[in-house]
Amino acid sequence: MMGRGRRMRRRGMVAGAAVAHHRSDQQMEQAQQQAAVDQQAAYQQGQADAQAASQQAQAAPAPADPMDAKMAALKQLGELHDSGILTDEEFAAQKQKILDS
Repeated sequence: MMGRGRRMRRRGMVAGAAVAHHRSDQQMEQAQQQAAVDQQAAYQQGQADAQAASQQAQAAPAPADPMDAKMAALKQLGELHDSGILTDEEFAAQKQKILDS
């Protein structure tokens, strides 16, 4: 027969395990809810960014002169090259393509 102290410790262990399990379920549920909120916020931010980019593209006037268009394209090409997105070879090829058009 188990002693009283041993029974109390056993009950405490069982109860402690149940509380710990319940807490981990709550934490998991909270983490899932937070992930859903974060995902929704990221989606909404993406939508806002896309809308702003669309409005900005519509607001930019198209150059009237073909030479202005070439200059704008060359300027953008130079910025891409300066930022390291384009290699020297890619830059030269694209620049020649613009100048030949």
